[in-house]
Order: sequence, then C-alpha cells, then structure tokens
Amino acid sequence: MKATTKFLGACALSLLAGSVSAAVSPDELATLGTSLTPVGAERAGNADGTIPEWTGGLPQNAAAVDGKGFLADPFANEQPLFVITAANADQYKDRLGDGQLAMFKRYADSFRMPVYPSHRSVAMPQEVYAAARISAEKVSLVEGGNGLKGFTESRTLAFPIPKSGLEAVWNHITRYRGGNLFRDSTSAFPQRNGDYTLVRIQDQVAFPALMQDLPQDKAANTLLMFKSITSAPARLAGNVLLVHDTLDQVKEARMAWQYNPGQRRVRRAPQVAYDSPGSNADGTRTSDDFDMYNGAPDRYDWTLVGKKDMYIPYNNYRLASPAVKYADILKAGHTNQDLARYELHRVWVVEGTLKPGMRHVYAKRRFYIDEDSWNIAASDLYDGRGQLWRVGQSMLMQEYHARTPWYAFEALYDLTSGRYGVYGMINEEKSWVKFGVPASGNDFTPAALRTAGVR
Repeated sequence: MKATTKFLGACALSLLAGSVSAAVSPDELATLGTSLTPVGAERAGNADGTIPEWTGGLPQNAAAVDGKGFLADPFANEQPLFVITAANADQYKDRLGDGQLAMFKRYADSFRMPVYPSHRSVAMPQEVYAAARISAEKVSLVEGGNGLKGFTESRTLAFPIPKSGLEAVWNHITRYRGGNLFRDSTSAFPQRNGDYTLVRIQDQVAFPALMQDLPQDKAANTLLMFKSITSAPARLAGNVLLVHDTLDQVKEARMAWQYNPGQRRVRRAPQVAYDSPGSNADGTRTSDDFDMYNGAPDRYDWTLVGKKDMYIPYNNYRLASPAVKYADILKAGHTNQDLARYELHRVWVVEGTLKPGMRHVYAKRRFYIDEDSWNIAASDLYDGRGQLWRVGQSMLMQEYHARTPWYAFEALYDLTSGRYGVYGMINEEKSWVKFGVPASGNDFTPAALRTAGVR
C-alpha cells in the first residue's frame, strides 16, 4: 500500500455520512479474525514490510509491572531508525499529517519525531473480540446517524467493518478501554514561556453492562458514565463533573451536572458539550476535544477519506514512566519530543465538515484513527477561516497487563497562541490506572456529587 492516502472501494465511500447503515454481510463478517483482526484492522503488514503483520499483540507478561502498577517498556533497548526534523520533514511528508508538518514549521528549532521500529502491540480480551463480532452483525445507526441501534455489547466498538466516516467516529467513541476504570492524573497548560500550574484530577468511567445495580431503563440508552473530581490547585479543588453519555442522542441528549464547593450546589451543566470550554483546561480545548473526541457527532458531515501509512505516537512507555517527572515532559511550545516514540502504522483518515447552519469553533476536523485500537492518534483542527488552528496527539501505548489500548497522555497544541494543554499524565501519581474495577450506579448520580466534592 502506498504511503499516501489509499482510497477505499466505491461501496464504502458511496455511503453518505448521515445515512443509516446496515449490519455487514455474511461474507464481510467472515473476514473478522481471518484477513482482518477481530476488531477490523488489516491483519497483513504493508508491502515493504515497514508495518508488520498483526499476530495477536503483546502478551500480558510482555515486561515487568511494579507494585504500583506502572509498566516497564518492552522495547526499552530499541534505538530510533531515524529522526524527523524541520530540516528533513519534506522527505517524509507523504507519511505525515498536516498538523505534524505545521508543528515542524512552527517549532523548527525544537520539534522532532524519533521514529522507531513498528510493533503492532494492541491486544484485547477474547470476550471483547467476540462482542465485536456481535456488533458487526447487529449494530446500525439511527436515523441521522446520531445514535446506535442494537448496540448491546458496550465494552467493544460498534462497527468493526466501517462503511462511512460516521461509523469510524463511533468506533473511537465506543472503543474498548478496559472496562470500568479509575485514574488519578495530572494536567498542565503551559504558557508560551513554559510556565505552568499542575491540575490534579481523579476520573472514573463506568459502563452499564458492568454496573449490575443500574436500573434497566437507565442502562438501555446509556453508553457510559463519567465522573471527574479536581483536587488541586486550591482554587479548583472540590469541583466535580458528572456526565451520562447516551447511545441514541436523538432520543436523549447527553446529561451533565457540576458541583462547585463555593456555591455548595449541584447544577445541571448542559454547556458541557460541543465547543464549550473544556473543564479544567484553561481555555486550551473544547468539551468535545476530551479523549481526542467525544459526544454527539451531529454537527458535522463525516467523510471516510481512506487509509494512510502514517508516523503516529505509539508504544510510549517512556512518557508514562515514573522515572520521568512532569517537569521533564513540559517544555515551552510543546512536550519533550526526545522522550516520545513514533512508529509507522495504518490509520483511517476521517474528515468532519461543519454542517450548514450548525455552530462550532472548528469548521473542519481531520482525525487519524489507529486501525488496531480505534484510538484517534492525531487530529488537525481548523478554524472558521479554514486555517489550521490546533493539532492533537494521543501518545498511544498498550496496557499489556490488562490487555487494553491506552496512552501516556493527550496533548493539544495551539499554533496561533503558542500554548498547549497536556491531559492525563500519570508519572508522579501514587498508582497506575486501575482497569476492570467494580462500579455502582449510586456513585454516578447527581446526589453523589456533593459528597465527592468534600472528600
């Protein structure tokens, strides 16, 4: 396959982004687990061997896990094959995104991409693969595409064989994340000179299939529940955000609530969606920038452009190491690229163009979605003038111990202001992310927010 964008067959691209899709055919279903991986990636490597065949991903014992859950790097002894800089970026432009090229131009003296051998490290539990097959048979989009029908396997992706850009976006939204999870993490939003304040956050995510006490009527249209508690700095401590995301967002839109300890009140927060300023982000991202993209996709027409061999962040164990401190990562202009790792992988290229009459600060979004994990690995975000404004990166890695695709952190760079945000760093926390934890519906109610905020 060529490094430049490979367009899909006429059947896939003929579907309009807003149309209602049907489940895959028996012949297509037979490709899952054969020519395709169980979650729909191409099993084979590329023609020149620079992308290897998928052979099952990293085993659970790929490297050591310390007493706090932090992961050793299975590829620690590898050296970069080469380093892309502003001086040689043009040589590799066919395998780079527009945002990456813009970063080389904006930070010509410091932005660099060390490229390492490619490893298809993604692995998930067998029950996730089985659930993906069920989704392929049963799931379709509701009228207008802003929800899912037949999606009963909420621990896996909706469309292992996507036929439209909208289905690919839903795959990122519904991808496997290790089940219910609990995370203490730190975010920062450096100024142009590199100064920053650390924001410490505790996140919890739970899925209806893994919450036995959730009422059936509530579980039927719930995709996930999310709760975020801020503990530092002092001016933000005690703020709590609760979000219930739905499967059919035409039938029932996202519900959100906030607790502010100064007001001692729980309030509905309908603004926590779309392009409203992201919580605890100092204006560096929108609400739907979180997790690279989240929420209702209804304001955009989504196009499945095709596939591309691209250098993306991958296997970034060093960036998540407890031996690396936040001060080592956070530099003026961008994170410390000497600690980063990039590999050549296939990505789905999806473009979202703002619909006529709809409002959003981003007139166009381009996502580069890793075919093995369905994580958005990189994003190009354009303003209303059509100018590239922000560039996103998710520093992907495999949580091999829990067989879960994950990341060291997300970063979103503002090309105009020279500022950026880093979200989800965990290096200096007391423990690694906890996957597969028990969850109760009682912990994700508005009534529980006040108690959470005064801990």
